[in-house]
Amino acid sequence: MGLILQQTVFYAFSAILLFSAAMVVLSINPVRAVLFLVLAFFCACILWMLLQAEFLALVLIFVYIGAVMTLFLFVIMMLNLDIGPPRKGWLPYLPLAVLVLGLFIIAAVSALKPEYFDPDVYQVVTQPENYSNTKALGAVLYTEYVYPFELAAVLLLVAIISAICLAFRGKRPGGKAQRISEQLVVRRKDRVSLINMPSEKK
Repeated sequence: MGLILQQTVFYAFSAILLFSAAMVVLSINPVRAVLFLVLAFFCACILWMLLQAEFLALVLIFVYIGAVMTLFLFVIMMLNLDIGPPRKGWLPYLPLAVLVLGLFIIAAVSALKPEYFDPDVYQVVTQPENYSNTKALGAVLYTEYVYPFELAAVLLLVAIISAICLAFRGKRPGGKAQRISEQLVVRRKDRVSLINMPSEKK
């Protein structure tokens, strides 16, 4: 009974995940695309829970759904994008789209070979009650994959610095800059002035 329930949950949320992922790409409205992406992340969390990867599932909920996607949604809503009719003239991009689709299909077929799903090769792993997948993940991440992990951290740092450099366009005319030395020597009479105005009578 438990195995049937797990299979039902797996197939149900897998179907919802595929549908929401397709709608992220096909939705014209960017707000709906972000909401479908949140739904896709939630379905992925359920699938990770079935694989006993509770730490990754909770990180996906708290970090991506709770922070990143909320930020994306607020940014898209504040941009007030104009939802116009689809642009015409998509035929020049058709060969590139077919090429990307073909590469995706080849990658999917190579990843979904029948030998990868042989139950005699891949057995269900049962862990003891005091097992911590967070501890196991950290042990593997900082021992076997420490160099790729550090490389990813460096790449993220470079991406942050690059984004700052691209956004900063130098001192603009009329722009205001903070001058700490002037702020430290400021006096009250330089900032506040009292004006005595006679009251108006109606």
